[in-house]
Amino acid sequence: MRKQAAIFTILFALLGVMGMAQNTSENKPPKVGLVLSGGGAKGLAHIGALKVIEEAGVKVDYIGGTSMGAIIGALYASGYSAQQLDSIFRSTNFANLIQDNVPRSAKTFYEKEDSERYALSLPFENFKISFPQAISGGQNIYNLLVQLLFHVKDVQDFRKLPTPFLCVATNVETGEEILLDKGYLPEAIVASGTFPSLFEPAEIDGKILIDGGVVNNYPINHVKAMGADIIIGVDVQHDLATRESLSSATEILLQINNYRTVNDMKEKSKKTDIYIKPDIDEFSVIDFEKGNQIVEIGEVSARDKIDKLKQIALAQNRTPKQSKSIHMVDSLTVNRMIIEGNDRYTRGYIKGKLRFNLAEKISFEDLRQGINNLSATGNFKAIRYDLVSNGLGTDLILKLKENPTKMFIKMSAHYDDLYKSAALINLTKKNFLMKDDVASFDFILGDHIRYNMQYYLDKGYYWSFGVNSKLTNFEAETDFSLIRGNFNVPNDPNIQTINVDVTDLTNQVYLQTVLQEEFAFTVGAEHKFLNYSTRTLNQIDVDAEIEASASNQRTTFDNSNYFSAFSQIKLDTYDEKYFPTKGLLFDGDIHFYAFSSDYNENFSEFAVAKAKLGGVFSLFHNLSLNLETEGGVKLGTSPVASFDFILGGFGNNFVNNFVPFFGYDFLSIPGNSYVKGSARFDYRFAPKHHALFLVNYANVADDLFRTGDWFEEPSFSGYGLGYGFESFLGPIQLYYSWSPEINDGNFFVSVGYWF
Repeated sequence: MRKQAAIFTILFALLGVMGMAQNTSENKPPKVGLVLSGGGAKGLAHIGALKVIEEAGVKVDYIGGTSMGAIIGALYASGYSAQQLDSIFRSTNFANLIQDNVPRSAKTFYEKEDSERYALSLPFENFKISFPQAISGGQNIYNLLVQLLFHVKDVQDFRKLPTPFLCVATNVETGEEILLDKGYLPEAIVASGTFPSLFEPAEIDGKILIDGGVVNNYPINHVKAMGADIIIGVDVQHDLATRESLSSATEILLQINNYRTVNDMKEKSKKTDIYIKPDIDEFSVIDFEKGNQIVEIGEVSARDKIDKLKQIALAQNRTPKQSKSIHMVDSLTVNRMIIEGNDRYTRGYIKGKLRFNLAEKISFEDLRQGINNLSATGNFKAIRYDLVSNGLGTDLILKLKENPTKMFIKMSAHYDDLYKSAALINLTKKNFLMKDDVASFDFILGDHIRYNMQYYLDKGYYWSFGVNSKLTNFEAETDFSLIRGNFNVPNDPNIQTINVDVTDLTNQVYLQTVLQEEFAFTVGAEHKFLNYSTRTLNQIDVDAEIEASASNQRTTFDNSNYFSAFSQIKLDTYDEKYFPTKGLLFDGDIHFYAFSSDYNENFSEFAVAKAKLGGVFSLFHNLSLNLETEGGVKLGTSPVASFDFILGGFGNNFVNNFVPFFGYDFLSIPGNSYVKGSARFDYRFAPKHHALFLVNYANVADDLFRTGDWFEEPSFSGYGLGYGFESFLGPIQLYYSWSPEINDGNFFVSVGYWF
């Protein structure tokens, strides 16, 4: 009786499958086609469905997909198992992938300073401001897919993949559907998923392509044409949303696109033999952080069809094979580099950014770092590359799409206790005089007018050339002892504090070699004009110059031009300037002052050397410790005090030898040499929110190193407790600092990027 029941069950299953594939020959097993729709983050449900399809024993013969369905379908077609795909996507940070966050380590020092100064950057051509075409160029996604699909890099005909595959894209100029079943696989699937406004359009064979879901989000007819008798389809696309659900521009664009695709699915679902429709309406196309839930829902939905899937597997009657196992390649050897599309930038510039040698084994991380270096320049709208075997190793075919915009307008705003309020407007021009260069001019309005001009000719591997000109001025209340006896001023015991005005104009010409984006050596020449003055003193010495105006008299302490040669070595691997979580820092600088206009008639040659060493370490989850030590010394017997070190206050980008020091106000502790150590604890208690605690100690005096006092117990100490927030304007920082030596405290406030 049991034997008869088993035979009946098998016959029933075979009859069911024959009904699905009426055109299949009785002597041949049915060919199974898999169709995966687009749907952004919802497409992760495909992975869950694939798990169940594999579990049922179904062998997929053909795969067709669109957008996210194309990406997952291509990876599966290349040989990855569903379980491997699950592991890959669970370990992927989609926020970084989509936003194309270029790591700080990929930027030269010029680019680091540039990106950490401006809150807004817009294209500015023909005196017209425009807006970028998309949020992301899709570079990080492309880099990942190139590595994941390296094992099939030489398969140009997608029908010859382990499982034949195709995907579709949309020609943005004509609106026609473009079938992609040949070419370089990573390039094809990225083109299929370039969602308008989110990603830059792709270019293949001269056609400008965007997301295939615009015209065909479920390419069932193409899969049938490949030879499929039975269609298994996973549909993750949106139904039409209600007004309450349209909460973002992305959702509205998707709704417009869905007017067509939702209607198309009414017919296409009828042609699908096993139609899997995961219940994921509550998720949006950008809910990648909820990927685990989406995968699980896809698995649950497919499990509802498990009996039918097993019927197909039974009808296929194939000998079970071992589970697929593809090992992701982590290294390669590039023997030859072919560069296409570099009209405005030289080959040397591009090779210098990539920073690896041909015919040497490199890791994919090295390749990705080189591509990130190129991307960080902002000179390319898209960087696509093919990796193709050449017998001895691999050809790297770089296909560059240069950014046609060469001029930008950039803006920022800032407030702090020293420079006060300031608004910055910048004009940046690339290819200003020649290939590979950039010119930039900051004009700063506020309580103090300032400017910063930079010109940089980046020669990659070779010595780069730069010119800087910067005007800085500010005023601060400081203790009279800071200048008493140094500038021919009266020794008046009745004067406790004075107002000091500082004007600094610095012009530099330099050469720089960048061994890595994080390490640079610089040599150059500098002109500096310094003016220190006050309007506080009522009684002045006859030798001090008086500058009269309609409203006040001013005492000038220095009004000299100085000429020097300088060199600098800098290593900076901090992952972030203001709230770093890891990395090392070394900054060493020496200036030799050879000439001066000598306002005070006391100049003789001298040098100033200083160095700073730091490291950031992760102690616990979201808690990091930043340890730094620094010091400086004036070398020589010159009585010029304008370049002495002066500690106090809080901030960045100080001119000359002003050094921040918690516990004391700005310009509080002078000396021609100093040592300082500091520690800062940074606890990120919520995204972008930081609780900060800082302690610093210092010895500051004249001839500190000659006397050996630098090794004594610190004479000065300070403590700070603060809050930091990463805003769109830049970091917002609030600190209360206190020093036991003066038994007093003060508040420091900083809003926005320092400039």
